[in-house]
Amino acid sequence: MTTDAILALVVLILSIIAHEVAHGYAANSLGDPTARLQGRLTLNPIPHIDLMGSIVIPALLIFTGSPMLFGWAKPVPYNPYNLKNQRWGEALVAIAGSATNILLSILFGLVVRFGSIVGLNVAALSIAATISFVNLFLGLFNLIPFPPLDGFTTLRAALPWDVSSSLSRFENQIRGAGVFSLLIFLFVFSAVLAGPFFNLVLWLFGLVAGGSI
Repeated sequence: MTTDAILALVVLILSIIAHEVAHGYAANSLGDPTARLQGRLTLNPIPHIDLMGSIVIPALLIFTGSPMLFGWAKPVPYNPYNLKNQRWGEALVAIAGSATNILLSILFGLVVRFGSIVGLNVAALSIAATISFVNLFLGLFNLIPFPPLDGFTTLRAALPWDVSSSLSRFENQIRGAGVFSLLIFLFVFSAVLAGPFFNLVLWLFGLVAGGSI
């Protein structure tokens, strides 16, 4: 295990948790206290960790040098019927996770860009770069419009009711297939999209941080 790989794994786990907590805070602010009442509005990793999704799969991807960073925590529960804004509430809750990751990516990317000016050493800049890149990858990946990713939920919630209903049926079919549908998606993504997607993330990272990791 290299130090860089361990750092990337820790950052990915914490970024996934921040992503889920953001969903819970968004739902709570819109009137649904489910996540808060279940103790999920915390950055303490323990309530959020999913052994396979938060540790095993991210570790395998990182330590095998995969161009894809992927993982999940236990989903933060929420009840869409409790949301005060029934038209846009579910979309806002869904987008909150990726928005948080992208915001973190921008903040730490700016640290990379301007950190040397204020005297940050190479180690600190390297950590900031890892946090920025991992959060950018995770945030953009979750915006892909395929269930159960947030991009699909946002799209479904934002479309007119008749179209949304059709997408809900499609989502239920995908979820019904369980891990099999996830494996197919990851295989297709890895074979076809991983390279271009990784290059896109690198390009956007360079725009923010002014360099490459």
